Amino acid sequence: MQPLLVPPFPYRSRDWPPVWTSFVGRRASNSVYGWPDEAFDIAWRTRRVLGHTVHLVSEPDAIGRVLLDNKANYERPALVRRLLRGGLGDGLFNAEGESWREQRRIVAPTFSPAAVAGFAKPIAHVVQEQVARWPAGTRPMDMAAEATSATMGIIAATLFGGDSRLTAPAAAGHITAMLDAAGRARLTALLGMPALGPGSSRARAGGRFLRDTLGALADERARTGGRDDFFGGLVAALHARYPAPQARELAVDNAVTFYVAGHETTANALTWTIYLLAAQPLLQETLRVEALAALGGDVETLDARLPRLRAVLDEALRLYPPAPRLDREAMADDELAGHAVRRGDLVSIWPYVLHRHRAWWDQPDAFDPERFLGDRRVGMHRYQYLPFGAGPRVCVGARFAVVEALIVLAHWLAARRFSLRGGPPPVPVGRVTLRPAGGMPLELAPV
Repeated sequence: MQPLLVPPFPYRSRDWPPVWTSFVGRRASNSVYGWPDEAFDIAWRTRRVLGHTVHLVSEPDAIGRVLLDNKANYERPALVRRLLRGGLGDGLFNAEGESWREQRRIVAPTFSPAAVAGFAKPIAHVVQEQVARWPAGTRPMDMAAEATSATMGIIAATLFGGDSRLTAPAAAGHITAMLDAAGRARLTALLGMPALGPGSSRARAGGRFLRDTLGALADERARTGGRDDFFGGLVAALHARYPAPQARELAVDNAVTFYVAGHETTANALTWTIYLLAAQPLLQETLRVEALAALGGDVETLDARLPRLRAVLDEALRLYPPAPRLDREAMADDELAGHAVRRGDLVSIWPYVLHRHRAWWDQPDAFDPERFLGDRRVGMHRYQYLPFGAGPRVCVGARFAVVEALIVLAHWLAARRFSLRGGPPPVPVGRVTLRPAGGMPLELAPV
């Protein structure tokens, strides 16, 4: 039996690093660097971090209690909401309580299975145009940049009426600055201080660009009574429920959320998936055959005809989850997996650690898409695999993201062969999302 590919993962330490190393040096800029090897064996670890009690939880039953069974007791931490409010405001991602429920009711129909199927054609159109622009010969390309270009175009086309202001080259740079600064700001958030430094200045400039641009879109939709797209419907629904100034603010908050999160996480999933296929030419060829056959049918049901590609995507999301951590704050005392949790404690769930935990996965660092096929998938615990979160706050756009990724990958595989270029392997960098440091240069060749 051929040995499984073990793709790159960051350095692991022998012991638990001191807490201060999370805020200074390499671990401060990469949240998945330097995790102790023991973290991938144990189910529970409690630490004191700048006056906060933080429980690292990797036990699926306990995770289920936090995210579903006793969800009312575990809210997004106030310090995290404070950190994100500057960019995301009080939109769906950052809201709690009745405000969250009301906004979720408004946006949920956009991401129903039937609605997502309706997005398949514009998704395919964007990626077809992208592939048509690629050079005909063999040449290196940064597939992280290509993934971002594709997903930005798709979000603009499907949710924002194809507005060209959202696909301008400057927009990607602003988003990167916002995400990088948010990932570096943990210390200042814990201390209740404003973020400082040149990265923070770039992030603020990025936030202003996005909010100004999306605010202009919101005003246009409000003046015309909305448009027949997601954002127009969102603006109209919010204006029907809230005073005009609050409705505008929430419209912009949600537009930033869906525009940034809607393209960044899927772009990272595409980037890591195509890297894994570039490292395995025989598997890539098998999936190219599957993709070519699937592309011969209706695009609305394309994802259902790509079972092996879906398994590869799922495995890529396991090894490189787009959002490497989830945090909750206990509103009252509780017990998890036999451990006491006090009011105000933070519960930290790391899909990056959980997905590579030796108690829940065979050969957890190896790439094995077969684990997502047949009986092996059926036997998984509901809370050992969390690429999109879980419970009521599971990502509302999860199905959209999966369908989008499969359509993009099918067209990429049908159009080109991808191979590694040599040199050091990519380094996963965890901030708000999990992206490769320095992009993902691959060699593209005609099929």
